[in-house]
Amino acid sequence: MKKLFLTVAVVFSGMMISACSDDGSDNSVQAVDPVVVDSNSSADQSVPVAPASSVSADPASSADTPATPVSSVDAALSSAALPVDPVSSSSVAPVDPNVSYTYYGTELTGKEQFLYGRFEARMKMLSFPGSVSSMFLYYDPSYLLGDEPWNEIDIEVLGKTDTIWQANLITREPDVDKKNAKITSETKPEFGFHASEDFHLYGIVWTPEYIAWEIDSVEIRRDVIGNPDNRKHDQVAFINQEQSLRFNVWISGSTGWVGKFTGEELAAGPQIQYIDYVRVYTYDTTSKAFTFKWQDDFDGDDLDWDRWARGNWEMEKVMYRPENLVVKDGMAQMILDREAY
Repeated sequence: MKKLFLTVAVVFSGMMISACSDDGSDNSVQAVDPVVVDSNSSADQSVPVAPASSVSADPASSADTPATPVSSVDAALSSAALPVDPVSSSSVAPVDPNVSYTYYGTELTGKEQFLYGRFEARMKMLSFPGSVSSMFLYYDPSYLLGDEPWNEIDIEVLGKTDTIWQANLITREPDVDKKNAKITSETKPEFGFHASEDFHLYGIVWTPEYIAWEIDSVEIRRDVIGNPDNRKHDQVAFINQEQSLRFNVWISGSTGWVGKFTGEELAAGPQIQYIDYVRVYTYDTTSKAFTFKWQDDFDGDDLDWDRWARGNWEMEKVMYRPENLVVKDGMAQMILDREAY
């Protein structure tokens, strides 16, 4: 059982958060008064940390296989009882035109910084028109722009359909104009299943030689070093900054990217992204082997505050708030909902 702490706030400076649409638009937004709630602190502190947002190759060698087998763990978990499904977007009530709403999302923000590794999460995602349900790695100072580069590796389930997901790299050279400065490489593979109906294992593998995306331990995409694929730079080589592991749920205004959000999607109740567990492996650049480091099963009554924080800032159509991230029934539950005002 993890040691748990009471919650206090740590105040973070203003930040830029990024997402990329399939119509080529830049959906960056300036966040307002960001706060990361962190109970492992006795006072508010001003900290400059912020969140966000192919080339085929041979499969990873046996040396790239995690040292700890995952099949037996995942098989046991897959047979476990699942929580009640979140409210279906097909079961909604009409929006009252005389009532206005504030929409809320949340982010699970990892405190630890990683340079390469393997990152897995067993999740049931959410999906409805306008939504983004994600897992990603992010270089915390990216939002500062200016002298700072942008490094980000994304897995995103988008609200257009829960049978297609987005694998993406976002990079940006330092000391360039903000407009059109970010380089993206979105691909949208088919799942072969509905991501909001059941749990699946999502993985990001990050090494100096390649970056790969996995679903249920099957590699779906791999980008290798030395092939910029007609972009401004080699993204795999460029992503070399320490990054934090993050998860978030929010609503985008880019209808071409995620579908049109009307508000009716949340009329019958909240939508939830469930995280059963998170598993992390380190990577040895000499042996090129992964070593199991830790797993969080969310088996307590709250987050492990030595490892995680919760965000509170504006993200396009939602405000992130700590109350929308709870630990319950052995899972981290990330909630999208609304309140009338």
